[in-house]
Amino acid sequence: MECYQVSSAAVPLLMKRAVEYEMETLGERQRERERERGGKEEERQTETHIICPRSKGSHSDIIYRMREGVELNPQPIVSLSCFLHLSHFQAMLKGGLWDIVVAMVLWGVWLPSCLGQTTSPSQDGKIKFRLAGYPRKHNEGRVEVFYNGEWGTICDDDFTLANAHVLCRHLGFVEALSWSHSAKYGAGTGKIWLDNVICGGSENSIEKCVSRGWGNSDCTHQEDAGVVCKDERLPGFEDSNIIEVDENRMEKIRLRPLSGHAVRMPVTEGVIEVKFKEGWGHICNTGWTITNSRVVCGMMGFPSQRTIGKKPSSLQSVYRIHSVTCTGNEAHLSACAMEFNKANSSASCPDGGAAVVSCVPGPLFTQGRARRVKLHPMSQVRLKGGAKTGEGRVEVLKGSEWGTLCDDHWNLQSASVVCRELGFGTAKEALTGARMGQGMGPIYMNEVQCRGDEKSLWDCPHKSITAEDCKHMEDASVICNIPYMGFEKSIRLTGGRTRLEGRVELLLSTGGGVRDWGLVCGDGWTSREAMVVCRQLGLGHASSGLRETWYWDSSNVTEMVLSGVKCKGDEMTLTDCQHHSVVSCKRAGAQFSAGVICSDTASDLVLNAPLVEQTVYIEDRPLHLLYCAAEENCLTKSAAQANWPYGQRRLLRFSSQIHNIGKADFRPRLGRHSWVWHECHRHYHSMDIFTYYDLLSLNGTKVADGHKASFCLEDTECHEGVSKHYECANFGEQGITVGCWDLYRHDIDCQWIDITDVKPGNYILQVIINPNFEVAESDFTNNAMRCNCKYDGNRVWLHKCHLGDSFSEEAEKEFEHYPGQLNNKIS
Repeated sequence: MECYQVSSAAVPLLMKRAVEYEMETLGERQRERERERGGKEEERQTETHIICPRSKGSHSDIIYRMREGVELNPQPIVSLSCFLHLSHFQAMLKGGLWDIVVAMVLWGVWLPSCLGQTTSPSQDGKIKFRLAGYPRKHNEGRVEVFYNGEWGTICDDDFTLANAHVLCRHLGFVEALSWSHSAKYGAGTGKIWLDNVICGGSENSIEKCVSRGWGNSDCTHQEDAGVVCKDERLPGFEDSNIIEVDENRMEKIRLRPLSGHAVRMPVTEGVIEVKFKEGWGHICNTGWTITNSRVVCGMMGFPSQRTIGKKPSSLQSVYRIHSVTCTGNEAHLSACAMEFNKANSSASCPDGGAAVVSCVPGPLFTQGRARRVKLHPMSQVRLKGGAKTGEGRVEVLKGSEWGTLCDDHWNLQSASVVCRELGFGTAKEALTGARMGQGMGPIYMNEVQCRGDEKSLWDCPHKSITAEDCKHMEDASVICNIPYMGFEKSIRLTGGRTRLEGRVELLLSTGGGVRDWGLVCGDGWTSREAMVVCRQLGLGHASSGLRETWYWDSSNVTEMVLSGVKCKGDEMTLTDCQHHSVVSCKRAGAQFSAGVICSDTASDLVLNAPLVEQTVYIEDRPLHLLYCAAEENCLTKSAAQANWPYGQRRLLRFSSQIHNIGKADFRPRLGRHSWVWHECHRHYHSMDIFTYYDLLSLNGTKVADGHKASFCLEDTECHEGVSKHYECANFGEQGITVGCWDLYRHDIDCQWIDITDVKPGNYILQVIINPNFEVAESDFTNNAMRCNCKYDGNRVWLHKCHLGDSFSEEAEKEFEHYPGQLNNKIS
């Protein structure tokens, strides 16, 4: 006979299941019996007992007694926790319909008062959860519970998807997709805290579910349960899913430089030190191999390793780990086979010493070289949309065009191949669900399954896919291990309200070899420079780049040490950007120094290039219809000399569909109080210039131009499941929501280039969104779109329309040196 500990939250569920079972069993036979009685049978009095056995600390069992027609009478209720024999409850169900009613009342009314006391909290009052195991994605793994000061697992007996829902919410995800049994993610260690867990799915804590009780299990770790959670975070839940680190074994790994070596960044050679709960320890190098070194170097952010002999160390070593055996493809040392000495043990290392590795840095981190070196210009893989170096959406080059890959089966082994190919270490996280924003264009690969030792992602087994297989909401991303450089030590923010904002101060040499803190001149400061500052500080994306900081508390730092800063946006430090060799700042004073506001997320605008190509045409528009357009400077200068209102202007028209594929809404920099009202078109301009339209000659000279003020930034349409948030009507809020797009149709004012004075020939049409970098984005390289254009004096053709970064370097050069169309045939 088995007892199960239950909580009051589980009572309705069990009651419902029991009644459903009984009704199925009795069926029509029971109902027929009741009809035959017709109430003529003499009233019988039955007595029902439910016995909850004596629990620790109690003095008697609990006996519930009930007779028909008599009020429920518990005798006596003496216990802090209660265990119900399910067999007794089943016996009641085998009786008549009246017994079923009794059981329902017992479960729904009296037992919760007893059962509600069955779960005791952990010692610190908080139960913690984490995902562990190998290999896995960040949103899946073996479920581990921290209770009573110790991590443990959950047994898979009676496990259901409803249990997984509750656990995934504990972990910060909205729901579960599936669960796994039989230790799919490897066997855990320590306690098996919970067994026979039964949840309804709506509980706000696993403690509210039915179970045997904490620590009461008859399972082994070969029955550890795992979950796969939907890759969508609960609002406000801190995203802290760092994967693949088994903290039961090792918390942190570092390289300690060998004695006698000057410390230079990055540290590429040193003794491996592993942090445990009780402190740092070393690894015995007996049997240490080059494949072991490859794994450690990958964790330290280095793509490869050097062969190194055993080096003596003067360190007083505590050897916690020995007999390490790696294949070389592991993303973390904890995934390798190894043996451990007991805590506080100082076991010796026979015929050896502390393990030492020597690593080879990637091109961005080579000592003594300029960090502005291009990262593998011929590489067939790249990262886009990430805030920090070594993270982003994975894009691969096929032919002459870049595309993304689908996240099916995406794991650390495949992600590590990407990272090493780019000159980083192994992957820290393999992200799914377009966590670094959605791409545009083709999706080339799916179900990528690398071993981990491939030189290129294209060498891995994979499937070529069709548009029906995957969407861009499934784009795969990665966070790579990179070497620690200490860049954040030479820059800081002061005066801000939070650590994410403030006046930028740099630690630079001011003469005589003395280093001191100084300010950065705010002249020409944009969100691209702010991107680099936030990256250097490790604070994510830029939200704003500020040219004045008078409203923040001033410090005692007043001297300008850097001016004329111009960044591309992908630099690792501010001093990597172009800047004046001698400080020259037009506006002196700390109130005019540069400042930044950083953010965890950012928007990312891209233009739908194929739509421009499909909708282009020429219109000869009468001047009497262009007064408002002339007022907003949407015509060329020669229009001022025209014989108004007679005559016409020739306009190159097309539609613009601007998507926000980032992770934050695109909002105008200025608030509504600063928007400008235009009476002629009767709308507000929230940005002076939102888009540039240029017609260039083949040598790059501008022959005609136009511009588009953001007179109405709104959500025209959105992807399925995304709601519109912005609408311009009635002085509404303006912006573009993540997953939505703003459509400027070809037939609205200023959606053109005035080509009245342009001669027939071959040109390049260029459209640039957010050209002055007024609003911060995660990626500015995809803000420009270019097309080859042929104009014969009456008609126009566009071809090869593409985003500025969607072609390979060779294809882009070929585009720029395009000789022009000899006829109107476009292949």
